[in-house]
Amino acid sequence: MVAVRVRAPGSQVPPHIHAEVGGSLRDVPQDAPLSDVIAAIESRYDPAWAEPWDAVGLVCGDPDQPVERVMFAVDPVAAVVDEAVDWGADLLVVHHPLLLRPVSSVAATTPKGRLVHRLITAGVALYTAHTNADVADPGVSDALAHAVGLTGPLHPLAPAADEPRRGLGRIGSLSRPLSLREFAAQAVARLPATAAGIRVAGDPDRTIHTVAVSGGAGDSLLTAARAAAVDVFLTADLRHHPASEFAEYDGPALIDAGHWATEWPWLADAERLVAGALSVRTRVSTLVTDAWTMSEGAK
Repeated sequence: MVAVRVRAPGSQVPPHIHAEVGGSLRDVPQDAPLSDVIAAIESRYDPAWAEPWDAVGLVCGDPDQPVERVMFAVDPVAAVVDEAVDWGADLLVVHHPLLLRPVSSVAATTPKGRLVHRLITAGVALYTAHTNADVADPGVSDALAHAVGLTGPLHPLAPAADEPRRGLGRIGSLSRPLSLREFAAQAVARLPATAAGIRVAGDPDRTIHTVAVSGGAGDSLLTAARAAAVDVFLTADLRHHPASEFAEYDGPALIDAGHWATEWPWLADAERLVAGALSVRTRVSTLVTDAWTMSEGAK
């Protein structure tokens, strides 16, 4: 297992990563009703596709309120809300739900309650596209696949039963074979850096051509990755025992590139969707909100 340590949270995504993946600030001043922005988002990321346990859609905000500025981020955390308010956003679109589990109060006595109050007081609506964006075509894993250099047609690692073009994860190929060491270095260069870096399991000199990716936690797709007979599976949040047992099968190599970093590339796709449908200003947050702030002792 190889660990690569890089940038800490609270920093910004490097400009070359931001430009390459597609994040930007579009400055076309014209507002639209919040309901129209939601309709544009849901035209690709249907809430009906979300997992039953998920919490997607409008969290706070009036569907009739005018929206001129829309910001996109992975996490609805205090630093991101501060950025949205400081920029003058009318809508913050996030990937991760603020209120994933039911609550009985949003009083400003808890971190989440304070965020709700800050958003409402500042007139910023909050919208979540989570597992419905994961399984969309294109979705979160398509953006990740393109970010790490996969080319050609992509297809789901775990297709949706009712629509095989949709589903979790993506499988694709590299334009030319690379060693596992080279592909890991390419992933580091093309994904936003975090304090934890990436972890790699497998022979560094192994030849990599076919690749499976899945943005966010990928434990549940390990069996599918092995069955697909890809050369490497790049995902996040891999736990010790599932990864160790997976390696015993002498199947694909593994790369854990971090939860936040593997989902951040999708923000540019969501931004382009909204900016292409409506004449509103858009912005992708480049604030690193990965949970880990330090990594020490890696070998």
